[in-house]
Amino acid sequence: MIKKKVVPATLGGLLIVALIGWGLWATTRPRPLPIQGQIESRSVDVASKIAGRVKSVLVEEGTKVAANQALFEIESPEIAAKLTQANAAFDAASSIKDKAEAGARSEEIRMAEQNWRRAVAGAELAETSARRVASLYKEGLIAQQKHDEAQTQASAARAQANAALAQYEMAKNGARKEDRAATAAQARQAAGAVSEVQAYQRETKILAPAAGEVAKLQIHAGEIAPQGFPVITLVDRSDSWALFNIREDQLPRFRQGATFDAELPALAKTIRFKVTWISAQPEFATWKNVRGTQGIDLRTFEVRAKPLKAEPELRPGLSVIVRP
Repeated sequence: MIKKKVVPATLGGLLIVALIGWGLWATTRPRPLPIQGQIESRSVDVASKIAGRVKSVLVEEGTKVAANQALFEIESPEIAAKLTQANAAFDAASSIKDKAEAGARSEEIRMAEQNWRRAVAGAELAETSARRVASLYKEGLIAQQKHDEAQTQASAARAQANAALAQYEMAKNGARKEDRAATAAQARQAAGAVSEVQAYQRETKILAPAAGEVAKLQIHAGEIAPQGFPVITLVDRSDSWALFNIREDQLPRFRQGATFDAELPALAKTIRFKVTWISAQPEFATWKNVRGTQGIDLRTFEVRAKPLKAEPELRPGLSVIVRP
């Protein structure tokens, strides 16, 4: 009878010890922590192609802007000076081109014609005199030197008449085809220089490349804006996502295409997200290093998830919490 009473007492004592041990283990084991991330949104840095002083800023932080809306203006006296120079060079090249295409003036053509006719008359007179001298030379009335001088003068007068004819024909025909092509090319080159400076001048008024919200103003009116320096940062809140750093052993919950619920304390609501992108972080980004033991190093992955439904209240920086 004593043995029968001892066995239940022993079993009861073991059960009590087991319950106490399980309770201690349950209360002391580490509880899984929630995973925290934050909201990110697509951003665009708006800069100027040219350096200059900011003349005016047409928006403020928090302003919602539409695509092609004016954001700020750059003041650049250098661009204005270059435009004046380019216009002057274009006018000069155009004048040379017009002159080449128009040819000589009517007064110049008449002058060349008169010079040619005068040269022809002189050549005819010289040739007539040379024939008379040749007759006298044959009769032995003049020396050979006089005969040779007369022939040379006649030949020179005829050559001068031919040269005057060429000058007259050139004045009538105008510039050569090659000269006209060259002057036309110079005019086009000057026009291209004007267009280039005008393009830079248009860049002094900077427009929004896309719709969004002004998140940050880097430079204000009166300050110098370097070339390519982002003056305004626009954020497209309609294109937002949650960004998490997920440890490798927690990654099965966040596979590509997986959905999950997450809390947004700032909005006091729960939103359902879908994993759209996963990428491994650099090797140094480990959450748990167990090298030298029987375990392995656990890498960290960057996970992006987008809300399944549009959430207009999302903005960059909001905390996102995923409960275990």
